[in-house]
Amino acid sequence: MGIEFRNVGKTYPDGTTAVRDFSLDVPSRSTAVLLGSSGCGKTTLLRMVNRMVDPTEGAVLVDGEDVAQAAPVGLRRRIGYVMQSAGLLPHRRVIDNVATVPRLNGADRREARSRAQEMLEIVGLDASLGRRYPDQLSGGQQQRVGVARALAGDPHILLMDEPFGAVDPLVRRELQTEIMRIRTELEKTVVFVTHDVEEALTLGDQVVVLREGGEVAQTGTPRELVEEPADAFVARFLGIGTGERSLSAHRRATGGWAIEDPNGRPLGVVEAGALSSGATSAPGTVPPAHEAAPPGSNQPGHGRSPGQRRPSGDEPGA
Repeated sequence: MGIEFRNVGKTYPDGTTAVRDFSLDVPSRSTAVLLGSSGCGKTTLLRMVNRMVDPTEGAVLVDGEDVAQAAPVGLRRRIGYVMQSAGLLPHRRVIDNVATVPRLNGADRREARSRAQEMLEIVGLDASLGRRYPDQLSGGQQQRVGVARALAGDPHILLMDEPFGAVDPLVRRELQTEIMRIRTELEKTVVFVTHDVEEALTLGDQVVVLREGGEVAQTGTPRELVEEPADAFVARFLGIGTGERSLSAHRRATGGWAIEDPNGRPLGVVEAGALSSGATSAPGTVPPAHEAAPPGSNQPGHGRSPGQRRPSGDEPGA
């Protein structure tokens, strides 16, 4: 189920323009990331999909149908929504938080709880946590419950509004990996909002870089954005040319290359022969930005091909 933003704009009664003339096609079963700083309109755009915000001009279509013609409540029950604070009901147990949408859609209590238990397993939570209350969970666990609740109604579309902004970096990476797996396994269409460049390049099949006022600075795959930034604003926002995305390649004693980030932290390896053979990456490795990069050179790049997973904990560079 794809999403189309067709020349949408949003101007509030006081004259403030949050979004102007924004267009984007999000193919079914793909992830589009809206990337930008505060005030760029990314959350406003996200909320247009489920009619939490109605555009003042243009239209948002889901599977070819204008959402303005759909009843807001029914529409929202068919679209998963994950927010930064998880938004769990503090007086209800985890299992009942997750079962909320199935119950609203008419499932009886046993069926809804069965579905909720299945979703908790999918997001990697132990069944015993279903008996706890939200304040008895860690921040990362609460966010996983929020994802489980969003998936419980079996929506085709998942909206995610900076869902991992309040958790520590390690948990954030784990949750990013889980979202990529879930998106693939459950074949969901995802719109993801973030101000974090690394997160956008990790998760997005396409990334939309936004200026203030919802103006599109550039849309493309992670590789396209890094290799061909549209202008100085995009390059600066992505950290290109500032050293933030520069990688170093060092020859290993055992052969091949070790790749490091600007702080000297290892990211992965490129095996001997991979560059000369034209391969861009090998399983569990991170390629340099340019295939012919000599030892010790610093070249801009985002360090992996679009869609490539991060090395796991038992691989080099993890």
